[in-house]
Amino acid sequence: MNRIGIDLGGTKIEGILLDKFGNTLERKRVPTNRDNGYKYIVNEIVNLITDLQVMSKTDTTVGICTPGAISPHTGKIKNSNTVCLIGKPFKEDIESKINCTIKMDNDANCFAIAEAKLGAAKECNVVFGVIIGTGVGGGIVINGKVHQGRMAIAGEWGHHTLYPNGKNCYCGRKGCVETYISGPSLEKRWTELTGETQSLQNIIAKAEQLPKNKEKLYLKWKRELITNFGIALANVIDILDPDAIVLGGGVSNIPFLYDEGIKSVYKNVFSNEIDTPILKNKLGDSAGVFGAAYL
Repeated sequence: MNRIGIDLGGTKIEGILLDKFGNTLERKRVPTNRDNGYKYIVNEIVNLITDLQVMSKTDTTVGICTPGAISPHTGKIKNSNTVCLIGKPFKEDIESKINCTIKMDNDANCFAIAEAKLGAAKECNVVFGVIIGTGVGGGIVINGKVHQGRMAIAGEWGHHTLYPNGKNCYCGRKGCVETYISGPSLEKRWTELTGETQSLQNIIAKAEQLPKNKEKLYLKWKRELITNFGIALANVIDILDPDAIVLGGGVSNIPFLYDEGIKSVYKNVFSNEIDTPILKNKLGDSAGVFGAAYL
């Protein structure tokens, strides 16, 4: 049996057809065109699945990576940045058009299963997949399967409380991890310290060319990131004790997270022996579509 994976992104919908060995047989992309609305997106996904089923020439499973989660109580999409999906029976509507059962999960869980099956944490039993980008999310894979949890929020470490009276978060609470180590929050903190607006990529790239007055501010900014990263991930290890952690998203491209960052994590873990691998992802932007295929 072959596998079809669909990754619904903000700008593109990508589909992949894999054989039973994980080899790519076909890959297609179409624009998301979110402004065209919910029904348009459903039809585009249905058409993509149908095309890949025809190309398969044998039975397939179908998995879809979505922005947002499916409520276990209502079956409808929640917490999605593709707003037209919220409150819609997305899975049910697609299944009714293709006449087969599909698996559907969010981008963090698809990232985690992809890296556990094919990427940096291949053959590890318990994997925590981390996305640190525009937001901060995570997915848990146990023995090759995504662990969603009773409320479908397993792995949401981005909304652990880092500082009880800390920064306001869009979720309505204060001091969430996301408000300290997401890409936008790091850029905002740089502006607070320096008065300059810079992309995260530029902050890192230009660190070695900074004048002395800015160098001190950079070191303060860096120290805060390393400290917050260390405490936040150490809390996850204390609870889950995974065989590996894989980092994804734009913030995962910061080199010092893999030496000074790891030391900060280890320092905060409740153990005098700690060797949890904290790894950079191998699949990059392809994780969503491969993860969907392996749901």
